[in-house]
Amino acid sequence: MSESPLYTILGAGGIIANELATILVSNQKRVRLVSRSPQSIAGITDLVSADITDAAQTLNAVKGSAVVFLTAGLKYDIKVWSDAWPRIMNNVIAACKATGAKLIFFDNVYSYGLVNGPMKEDTPYQPSSKKGKVRAAIATQLMNEVKAGNITATIARAADFYGPGADKTGFLNLLIIDKFKNKSSAMWLGKDTLTHSYTFTPDAAKGLYLLSQDDSSWNQVWHLPTASPAPDGKGYMQMIAAQMGVKPRYMKLGGFMLTISGLFDSTIREMKEMLYQNNYPYILDSSKFENHFHVTPTPYEEGIRLTLAKQ
Repeated sequence: MSESPLYTILGAGGIIANELATILVSNQKRVRLVSRSPQSIAGITDLVSADITDAAQTLNAVKGSAVVFLTAGLKYDIKVWSDAWPRIMNNVIAACKATGAKLIFFDNVYSYGLVNGPMKEDTPYQPSSKKGKVRAAIATQLMNEVKAGNITATIARAADFYGPGADKTGFLNLLIIDKFKNKSSAMWLGKDTLTHSYTFTPDAAKGLYLLSQDDSSWNQVWHLPTASPAPDGKGYMQMIAAQMGVKPRYMKLGGFMLTISGLFDSTIREMKEMLYQNNYPYILDSSKFENHFHVTPTPYEEGIRLTLAKQ
């Protein structure tokens, strides 16, 4: 009897990868975790140490896979992104083509740039940042391979995200929840009167899983389930403070403050070019996904409650 299909996660260890791995195992899927130093989660024992900027190591990691999820996260540095992301995409495409594996690329929305209105799957790429140009290039490369019939692949995009375990990467976790927990003032990037979508991490992972199980979903771009309408900065502050039983004290970080702070912190310095996302409405439309899969994104009140329960 043949073995069940293998689901491989490239970039294991991140919050989305961990949530996804748990869902796959709970659905009796065979899972492989790949990273430079993979750690077992949910009882998974197929662990492969690989640097996916290396073609041979990537091919070895992908061999035997039915579906590959690319969920890698890189240091938030444009020099690293400009060098590593094109190599990663080249290597993953080549490995999937060589093995016949299907690919789901977990992407962000940087490639769209500043959008007047909701971001949809057919929104054209007009990146407003250096990082956005990198993401637009690799997304275009992947879908060109799809159009040429060389690979079966899907791009799944999320907004900025928050959720249980996102304490190292989620802005709501880092700049509001953690600050309130430590009895200090929270922070909001940019203008606090504008709608800003956030994707709940369990919803993103569940969305990736559902895409991998639906034969009709391949070779498209999808926005992962994200609640709408989203609050503005003031709304998030009040909602989170109320659930934590604290006063919604916070300060706003604009371009000047990011410039000053960036003198001492490279991550903050790298964030400045993305400030347009916080100075204009940032709305992710996931209605295509919601209608196709008949799912409802987790409401923000509920998502925050579940996030705080795990703190």
